[in-house]
Amino acid sequence: MEQNTQNTALLVMDMQVGIVAMLPAATELLANVTKAITKARENKIPVIYVVVGFRQGAPEISMNNKGFAASKERFTTVNLDEFMSVHPDIAPAEGELTIVKRRVSAFTGSDLEVVLRAFSVQHLVLTGIATSGIVLSTLREAADKDYRLSVLADCCADGDDETHRVLTTKVFPRQADVLAVEDWLKS
Repeated sequence: MEQNTQNTALLVMDMQVGIVAMLPAATELLANVTKAITKARENKIPVIYVVVGFRQGAPEISMNNKGFAASKERFTTVNLDEFMSVHPDIAPAEGELTIVKRRVSAFTGSDLEVVLRAFSVQHLVLTGIATSGIVLSTLREAADKDYRLSVLADCCADGDDETHRVLTTKVFPRQADVLAVEDWLKS
């Protein structure tokens, strides 16, 4: 992977086959994310994929964790390599990294911060599913870590359209630049 000269990285988060399949407007989302990935690659901005995943049997899931505990039994019966695979429409190119996280935030239980430091990244451009999950948690943690942040609103999705709207129009702008992918393409 080439050294990042712009101190920016595009994070493509939780865009896994099974997660994308739960979205009714997945085609439009994938088309927008493809545009963002294309721009990043053309401008030598690292594209870093983040997926949620566990070891077989999901030993990382505590029954104290309400969100993940509800799915623990399901995780013990699925092929986790398949579950963690990025949707083929936006799959990583040769040399692009995939980070495995163990919780909602892209930082928790992963080596994302080590990778970002190695590439001297100071600005994160966020995309992902769900807006109220990984995007919100990663944005908050990254802001506390003093990263400059941008959120591509139409490259994020949530099961609840109103939650997505409130986050991208009222909450995220307090800590990030929120823009559409078309506006980012012009920058």
